[in-house]
Amino acid sequence: MTQRVAAIDCGTNSLRLLIADVDTVRHALTDIERRMEIVRLGQGVDATGRLAPDALGRTMAVLAQYAGDIARTRASVIRMVATSATRDASNAAEFTDGVRQTLGVLPEVISGQEEAALSFTGATAELGRGGVAGGAAPPQPPYLVVDIGGGSTEFVLGSGEPGAGLAAISVDVGCVRLTERHLHSDPPPPAEVAAARADVDRALADVAAVVPVAEARTLVGLAGSVTTVTAIALGLPAYDPRRTHHARLRAADVRRVTDLLLGQTHAERAAIGSLHPGRVDVIGAGALILDRLMERFGFAEVVTSEHDILDGIAWSMARE
Repeated sequence: MTQRVAAIDCGTNSLRLLIADVDTVRHALTDIERRMEIVRLGQGVDATGRLAPDALGRTMAVLAQYAGDIARTRASVIRMVATSATRDASNAAEFTDGVRQTLGVLPEVISGQEEAALSFTGATAELGRGGVAGGAAPPQPPYLVVDIGGGSTEFVLGSGEPGAGLAAISVDVGCVRLTERHLHSDPPPPAEVAAARADVDRALADVAAVVPVAEARTLVGLAGSVTTVTAIALGLPAYDPRRTHHARLRAADVRRVTDLLLGQTHAERAAIGSLHPGRVDVIGAGALILDRLMERFGFAEVVTSEHDILDGIAWSMARE
């Protein structure tokens, strides 16, 4: 049975849409349309506790475009998931009302645990069937899936087997939140970087207390910080998801790119062809999170996945 679904992921930094045909017999997901816009919904939330009016306006304008795409492609089911920024905001009702008026459905403000489970499903559905790029040997379970977002980072460990349990935690370090807390200068001096690094390390201690990371055989990295670091490490002149999807990145390359980005000015980062303009001011923090977790948990490489929570949302609708 094939069903056309529309999945929307509203994060702290980006608003993303996936319209796909999901075939539950062949266990295949075929993209019809995949879009991403940087709306920075979570701008200032860490400091004010509220969603800014400008951020809400940007988000609703893009959401209106997505509603048109959904109508044009005749998706039969819509599910919108909202993550860290709207969990933290005192005026979340303004966001909810705007979504209902613009899209016709209510957003689901999910917990970090739910977010982690959806990300895990999206990232590992192909890996569980042995699908990898370039003909390399498939990554081996158990998988530690890490989703570095704008306001939070989710860690989830599992085997990928149907019905198997997951160990998961969401911690409040993400590329936007970390930048706003610590990385204020251009470029940030060692003291600011050290403060950001210490913040990440405290969060990783919380992860280690909940998730048995040592059981993982494969680290899978998701979301824009990871895919962008991968594109830069690969030397891509422009961002190409066909090259980044399932690319394997060594820890030494992650460290090299992290040091590069944290040492550059805003203008120097903006000149990188594979870096989306909306990530220029936060990519250093995102790279730092990836670098620190790989060192803390001893991972020699990370498998990059372009498939993430959006794909997990799509699979969740097909199962209903």
